[in-house]
Amino acid sequence: QRQMCIRDSYMLEHHATVRQAAKAFGLSKSSVHKDMHQRLPQLSESLGRQVELLLQYNKAVRHLRGGAATRKRFLEARAAEDSAAVMRQ
Repeated sequence: QRQMCIRDSYMLEHHATVRQAAKAFGLSKSSVHKDMHQRLPQLSESLGRQVELLLQYNKAVRHLRGGAATRKRFLEARAAEDSAAVMRQ
């Protein structure tokens, strides 16, 4: 129970996603998600509400994060192609 509160506090402090919290604590995403949705509200209602708001925010902006990741990957691939072309000349 204490570990769960520590994880959820970590998420709030770092504005972390479920995936980031799972990676930081060496757990599966499903375990972290279940803890936040089912177990946390029973332990701390106020912390549960805060984490729920963070989850809603993360869900609302996930399409933006995905687009930014795709753009970054494209730009890196383009830079690699450009540097390879310069080296061939």
